[in-house]
Amino acid sequence: MTSLFSLSRITCAFDWYHAREIPIIAAFDAPASSFLNIQVNQVAKFMTDKSHQCVIIGIAGASASGKSLIASTLYRELREQVGDEHIGVIPEDSYYKDQSHLSMEERVKTNYDHPNAMDHSLLFQHLEALKSGQAIELPVYSYVEHTRTQETIRIEPKKVIILEGILLLTDARLRESMNFSIFVDTPLDICLMRRIKRDVNERGRSMDSVMAQYQKTVRPMFLQFIEPSKQYADIIVPRGGKNRIAIDILKAKISQFFE
Repeated sequence: MTSLFSLSRITCAFDWYHAREIPIIAAFDAPASSFLNIQVNQVAKFMTDKSHQCVIIGIAGASASGKSLIASTLYRELREQVGDEHIGVIPEDSYYKDQSHLSMEERVKTNYDHPNAMDHSLLFQHLEALKSGQAIELPVYSYVEHTRTQETIRIEPKKVIILEGILLLTDARLRESMNFSIFVDTPLDICLMRRIKRDVNERGRSMDSVMAQYQKTVRPMFLQFIEPSKQYADIIVPRGGKNRIAIDILKAKISQFFE
């Protein structure tokens, strides 16, 4: 297991499909609020039929809001019921653009919280391929090198694909590809605490660099792009990845696609 955790500190593409354990990002409790908000005008879409070959479920929200915790919890618990061949997870971070042509100094200056940092066109193509029954080669992104590696991970079509990332709902093509979407609504001060712990412990960052990036790009881009995209979510989950009631409701809904 040590080698898997070492890999997860360097790349975003953790081997969800073969690991005995799923790495859980540390979470802090936030003030209590209503446990789940389903947008009234999106109920029909949320209750869509089960005839889809590949169901795409998007989980968006601020950086360190608890998206990965919800995704990994849903994946781990549903995998025990249906097996690896029927459910998978794709992190949006895998689709950061290739920057191998740039110097390290230039890569560090990239605004990774802006939609332009993402290769959403490739992600959209991959989602469409999975929905049509074709396998894809998932890119592997290195947080240390700030670019993609030469490796890819082959992902076979699944009955359910859980897609998680900060900017998913900013792209209309991705929104249309999803059967339903979730926005994890966590206060920014809680997100900042989680981000510091995650980036320092798992990604080899210094606290100063984390804070500088947060002030320069993370918070401004959240206010400009991510928070406004919440309006497109079918379901809004407050209190992050430890909202057990919301997770159980989501599990019950997703389980219907396996019937």
